[in-house]
Amino acid sequence: MRRALIALAAALALVAPAATMSSASSAATARPSCVVSLSPTATETLFAIGAGPQVQAVDTDSNYPTHGLPTKRINALQPSVEALIGVCHPTKSHPSTKPDLVVISYNANGIAQKLAGFGIKVVTQAAPSTLAGAYDQMIALGRLTGHLGAAHQLVARVRAQVAAAVASVPTHAGKALTVYYELDPTYYSLTSSTFVGAMLKSLGVVNIADAKSTAADAGYPQLSAEYVVHADPKLIFLADTRCCHQSAQSVARRPGFATVAAVRFHHVVGLDDDVASRWGPRIGILMGELAAGVRSALADAALWAR
Repeated sequence: MRRALIALAAALALVAPAATMSSASSAATARPSCVVSLSPTATETLFAIGAGPQVQAVDTDSNYPTHGLPTKRINALQPSVEALIGVCHPTKSHPSTKPDLVVISYNANGIAQKLAGFGIKVVTQAAPSTLAGAYDQMIALGRLTGHLGAAHQLVARVRAQVAAAVASVPTHAGKALTVYYELDPTYYSLTSSTFVGAMLKSLGVVNIADAKSTAADAGYPQLSAEYVVHADPKLIFLADTRCCHQSAQSVARRPGFATVAAVRFHHVVGLDDDVASRWGPRIGILMGELAAGVRSALADAALWAR
């Protein structure tokens, strides 16, 4: 499943702008009372800006915040039109079972067009390639749900976290800190042209995946064990600790990896898969973890004395 999602992300990057938002610039409308989120990132943002009570269903991958999520779940990979048009609990103010707003991150099975045929507003928020794109999506959700002020406050808070993390990394123009960022154990990685890759680039590192990327992979190349070992990265980030149970110990057991600098000098950093794969309110946490890994590697005299 994880490999399929990586491939889907690459395909989406080829066919649509990374920060597609069908209603990002639309004027504010009446506050929707029944919202459905088919994007874990959008779910996090909606709850962070105070729109949680309006959300009546989420996708099966939404798991944050850990409390208060609706029990009604929709499979975002194979969404059912029938389920979506009957998902809302009718009330006096909202007598229909159809949602006012559905947020998606990709248009599986043409669900956007199908729902539009029922008069349902659909907003697409695909993975952005920049922090600015992520912030724009947060603001858009605030505008669409009647929580614009809270959305601006959220963006200001995340901006401050990101800025503090970047500022915490000392200047290191004389040190080429090579980094391997792992998405899964089959060596899918990401380049500096992607959202997380751009975050890494802002910390002044050298991404070993950049040299192997082609137009066909859209920023998500599949490397090989031999290539990673030969590249000898000084720092490794693992974004597959939950899905695939990877760790510094499991990486060290891979053939040839005992010679890799990041392994030898203990600079293999495990990340929370969810935090590392979403572009919502926890961006600041991810940037903080990336910056901490970079600072640790830069400060290791033994690593640079080789």
